[in-house]
Amino acid sequence: MIKTINIALSPSDAAADIFIKKHIAIQCGINENDITGFNIIKRSIDARNKEPKVLLSLDVFINEKVIPIQKIELQLKNVSNATEVVVVGAGPAGLFAAIKLIELGLKPLIIERGKDVRSRRRDLAAMNKDGIVNPESNYCFGEGGAGTYSDGKLYTRSTKRGNVQRILQIFNKYGANDDILHETHPHIGTNKLPQIITAMREQIVACGGQVLFEKKLTDILLSNDSVVGIITADNETITCKHLILATGHSARDIFVILHNKGIAIESKPFAIGVRIEHPQALIDSSRYHCEIRSNFLPPAGYSLVGGEPNRGVFSFCMCPGGIIAPAATNYDEIVVNGWSPSKRNNKFANSGIVVSVNEKDFAKCKFNGTLAAMHYQQMVEKNAYLAGGGNLVAPAQRMVDFVAGNVSKSLPECSYLPGLSSVKLDNVLPNEVSIALKKGFTEFGKKMKGYYTNDAVLVATESRTSSPVRIPRDKDTLQHIQIKGLYPCAEGAGYAGGIVSAAIDGERCAEAIANSLL
Repeated sequence: MIKTINIALSPSDAAADIFIKKHIAIQCGINENDITGFNIIKRSIDARNKEPKVLLSLDVFINEKVIPIQKIELQLKNVSNATEVVVVGAGPAGLFAAIKLIELGLKPLIIERGKDVRSRRRDLAAMNKDGIVNPESNYCFGEGGAGTYSDGKLYTRSTKRGNVQRILQIFNKYGANDDILHETHPHIGTNKLPQIITAMREQIVACGGQVLFEKKLTDILLSNDSVVGIITADNETITCKHLILATGHSARDIFVILHNKGIAIESKPFAIGVRIEHPQALIDSSRYHCEIRSNFLPPAGYSLVGGEPNRGVFSFCMCPGGIIAPAATNYDEIVVNGWSPSKRNNKFANSGIVVSVNEKDFAKCKFNGTLAAMHYQQMVEKNAYLAGGGNLVAPAQRMVDFVAGNVSKSLPECSYLPGLSSVKLDNVLPNEVSIALKKGFTEFGKKMKGYYTNDAVLVATESRTSSPVRIPRDKDTLQHIQIKGLYPCAEGAGYAGGIVSAAIDGERCAEAIANSLL
């Protein structure tokens, strides 16, 4: 017999199969010897009460041969001579689109403005050590996209958009740990993602697809409102009838190209704010109701939401045991993001704390039209650069000082390697953002013990939470509403919000192209 059960265990018991079996036997009223094995279907932590519990959903095999959890088998084909589809961007959307195209018998040609994973590391080191930004190779641009070096968090609410489990299984196939298949908040880790991304690219090439690095799109060629090709920065013309635009939310030059060609795009609301860093021990103590976190519990995270109905304040991309990284794509801006290694064993915890902004806010700053949100975003990032003083030094302030309006006399140790400059963040952030953040931090301090403290430092700016534009497309064909053969895809087009949802959208665009060829 196979029985599905849910059990709540202490963290130490949940770490050992022998204790899990004991609890299964008690709950099912059977002898331990009758349990031939079990599969973990879902694992989560309930830290609401004084004693945290690990919640397990299990398939239990009772006097039955254990059936291992089925791993995905992709039906990949040799597409060397198949119809070609151009994919712009080698982030999660582009890579998953390419693999899906191969399954469907089409040949992907991926062009990526940045470098491969290994070469890209040198440019990231230059950002962290010397404050030097390569506009084409950084935390946002390059193989794997922003996701490669922003943690590999795979949690998504996009279950209605597509098969989330399939995306997790594909990551697992190419090297991610089995844990991602059952953790409620699956996470790969920045230290492991490069190998996985490389394995996916090698699979695409082995099947006859192509991946071209340092190949930047500079124009889209049209005829009778249809895509007929693209031009790259090295003046190469590539003919194509099907173009997946998976360039990510930071490719502002793409938005400008579309705007200048009269291809419809729309300004859209987004969120902007700061990245906050606390000592990880403080977050552990607050979330787990203890002085010292048990070795059987992972570093704690949090999710906070507050603010007013039309001005939400919320945590974004929370990184337990993480590091704040410079995510600028130009030399004259400051953008910060966060990531964690797979073990999440850094001594700090960081999270974006951001505020919703909209057309009224953009108009106050004299920004209107389809690129209004993008220009507003740029304005704040340039403010941060000027306040920091150059070389990617970021403006920062202790939390309580920020709320009180006091410049911090000193700043705590921080994981942000280019360095911090103590400033009054009211002079960096738009007034509406500062006011909302101050209310939000006060509110969060009441919700979470120890959160509101001057031991926490705010680092500006967290501004790339989502795309500042939407590229409108037909909901059925996924083609641009105006241009045949153009498939706006994932985060950069306003249709995804993270690695998994971007991967799902990439697959959907691939399927839409295959359907158009039937």
